[in-house]
Amino acid sequence: MAARLGVTTPAVNKWENNNSQPDITLLAPIARLLHITTDTLLSFTEDLTEEEISHFVEELNEKLINESYADAFACARENAEKYPNCEKLIWSLAVVLDAGMPRRDISDETAYDDQILRWYLRSLESKDYTIKKAAANSLWSFYIRKKQYEKAEEYLNFLPKDDPGRERQQAYLYSQTGKKQEAFKAYERLLLSGYNNLSMLLNDLQILYIREEDFRMARKLVYLRSALARLFEMGRYQEAAAGLDLAVSTKDVAKTERIMRSLLDHLDTLTDVARSDLYRHLYDSPEKTKPAISGHFREKFQKELAEGFLDEEVFGYMRGNAYWEKWKKTGEKN
Repeated sequence: MAARLGVTTPAVNKWENNNSQPDITLLAPIARLLHITTDTLLSFTEDLTEEEISHFVEELNEKLINESYADAFACARENAEKYPNCEKLIWSLAVVLDAGMPRRDISDETAYDDQILRWYLRSLESKDYTIKKAAANSLWSFYIRKKQYEKAEEYLNFLPKDDPGRERQQAYLYSQTGKKQEAFKAYERLLLSGYNNLSMLLNDLQILYIREEDFRMARKLVYLRSALARLFEMGRYQEAAAGLDLAVSTKDVAKTERIMRSLLDHLDTLTDVARSDLYRHLYDSPEKTKPAISGHFREKFQKELAEGFLDEEVFGYMRGNAYWEKWKKTGEKN
């Protein structure tokens, strides 16, 4: 190599031992000599893989455990400067350092905080929504720990308004800034939303298992949906409704009758959610009254429900059942 490049052998030896670096004008000739590109020669990659980012994060965690915070921080800064366009790496390093700081006895956190904050703000400018969202959440947490609640709230604006995570964070801010009523209402809305999402998920799974004729799993999901409705105090109507699809699919006459009776007899419990203490701030009116089903609505809803049960195409297997036949005669008279 020395002969072909026109340099001394000791010069090449110093390159090999990392005691010195080749002159920049020699990089292209060295790459040609080795039949590689200059990118390969310099170990250049435009971005890092997930595995490489994970390696840097694990290395930083190890340094935080075994070395001083200053040394770990210097290592993170060096890696951030090597890959200044890798937004995920920069955000990840900032998160690890930010989380590791409270566990260490650091006399002056300001300098570290300033750099971590700059990394978060740089990540917030990312065109990758996942990184942008993660950075917004990190900035929210950063200012929450500092008890700078107005600054924390600024970064909620970077999250979608219907994001459950944002709603929970807003509720927490209410609770920390003396807005207790707003906090209760926000948490109760999240509770209801959580119930609805879980119930729909269980229902979709139940239907899928019914189509696969895996009735053991379908029954388990019916039990879970019913238990969920009871746990969240949604009322007997919602508890009973969970099993209707399975009863119809298996043409279980006895079970269908029990569900019919329960639904028709417990229409009034449709407003139990508004009577529950779990949601008392959401439904607490100035007059301290709780909504109830009007007689007209109850009668209309009961009629429509009964008519649905009398659909021969769906419930024809109920012929001969005394309860079903009674409703059928009532429907024919009306």
